Amino acid sequence: MLRAMSSAASGMEAQELKIDLIANNLANVNTTGFKKVRGEFQDLLYDAVRPAGAPDQAGNAPPVALQVGQGVRAAATLRQFTIGDLKQTGNALDLAIEGPGFFQVSLPSGELAYTRDGAFKADDQGRLVNVDGHPVFPAITFPADTRSILIAADGTVSVSQGAETTPVEIGRLELANFANPAGLEPTGHNLFRAHPAAGVPYAATPGSDGIGALAQGMLEGANVKVVEEMIELIATQRAYETNSRVIKAADEMLAATANLR
Repeated sequence: MLRAMSSAASGMEAQELKIDLIANNLANVNTTGFKKVRGEFQDLLYDAVRPAGAPDQAGNAPPVALQVGQGVRAAATLRQFTIGDLKQTGNALDLAIEGPGFFQVSLPSGELAYTRDGAFKADDQGRLVNVDGHPVFPAITFPADTRSILIAADGTVSVSQGAETTPVEIGRLELANFANPAGLEPTGHNLFRAHPAAGVPYAATPGSDGIGALAQGMLEGANVKVVEEMIELIATQRAYETNSRVIKAADEMLAATANLR
């Protein structure tokens, strides 16, 4: 019964973690480029009362073991990089990636960070930056007399200047990708940092080498499905309640044992 209480308690802790993950997913349902996270769990070590094939008192060798589990533990949180719905904005500096890949931004430390959030702006120097003011890499700077901006699916950036009607190419955007994007380290602000678990980053032209093409005037929404998260929430709550009932039942059985005369 003590084992039952411990196992049920570990189950309640696991469901608490899952609810925390669901809450964070739902909180970011309107966050541009957000990728939902799911929990992964593993069973704990088993108490082997009798191993398989061990002879009993009668000399028989049962073909199956007698083992009792000791609960569950959280093993990992997996970020799912499925593509979110694309939303048209009409803003020339809003970009979405139609497929795998990440935008690259330069941090003040000189390090590169990676993001799916393509809500870019032009700063006071004409540089293409994210909402926090970090420049996009490779750097793109718009001339002061820029009249219109065209960003092609392959990342080519062209502008119309002054009275000129023919667009002039001023640079090209590159996207990066990883062998294991789930290994990236989230740092907040819609940014990820490279990590050895993700593999070595490789940059390529949008639309090539397995990297998605760019869509101008669009943003990628979160890949969170509210209905799915609500169903998971209900199931997780029921699992939590069931584990709490196991603890209550074990406690009642212990009380009955203690009251034996």
